[in-house]
Amino acid sequence: MNEASPRPAIAELRAVSQPPSVRGRKNAEHWSGEYLRHGSLYLTRLLVPTPITPNGVTGLMILCGWCIGGSLLIPGIWGPLLAVLFAQLQMYLDCVDGELARWRKQFSPAGVFLDRVAHYTTEGFVGLAFGLRASGLVSGGEPIAEPWLMAFLGALLMGGILVNKALNDMVHVARSFNDLGKLPDTQEAKAVPAGTLLGRLRRLARFLPFHRIFHSVEMSLVAIVLGVVGLFVGDTAVFGWAVCILAPAIWLVCLGHFAAILASPRLRAAQS
Repeated sequence: MNEASPRPAIAELRAVSQPPSVRGRKNAEHWSGEYLRHGSLYLTRLLVPTPITPNGVTGLMILCGWCIGGSLLIPGIWGPLLAVLFAQLQMYLDCVDGELARWRKQFSPAGVFLDRVAHYTTEGFVGLAFGLRASGLVSGGEPIAEPWLMAFLGALLMGGILVNKALNDMVHVARSFNDLGKLPDTQEAKAVPAGTLLGRLRRLARFLPFHRIFHSVEMSLVAIVLGVVGLFVGDTAVFGWAVCILAPAIWLVCLGHFAAILASPRLRAAQS
């Protein structure tokens, strides 16, 4: 642990906890980190002399993530508003746990595991919550003729989100089993041949990044838009239309993600 002072100066903490290798990882860092990291160091500084561990902060992050899905079951506009708040708080704590770990030099497989639990369960639960809200079964919305259909579509959305996230970890598992080393966090490591149809579709996705909508932050922002529209046309109806679009769309994203992995250098020894 770095023990220069009980509470280090922000500049000193930034040098250790937010090195260029962290601030510059454009492929691994969510865009919200660009502004949240300006304030996350202040909480990290307060936590340095306390007994709370980085994994303890990650535990709080998990709870905040679950609150995103839970909030969407609250009727009216207040549910989506709370979902946005908890989504931002979760990503804020996601910055803090890593910063505290780097300052104290407390790294462990358990920390990586808990981080994966946080993001998998959060984003999966948000997808399920969309379906449950559209069904009207638990959100106090207007009753619909086939509520269980919406609940099923929410479960289908949840499953697709989990599979899409798992594909990234499957790459790391495959590389590990073949002694290829850690995948570099570069565009080149994930590049798809430019002259192929898949390459052209991938370039198009950079201009219309629909595949990124399934992150908890983006889903919470979608929820607040749907909640506002729902004030005028009916909450259950607008969430129902959203689930009918998102549930099949995530499986198309999974298919494209799967094809992109196989076409890229990610599973090749040259990237070790």
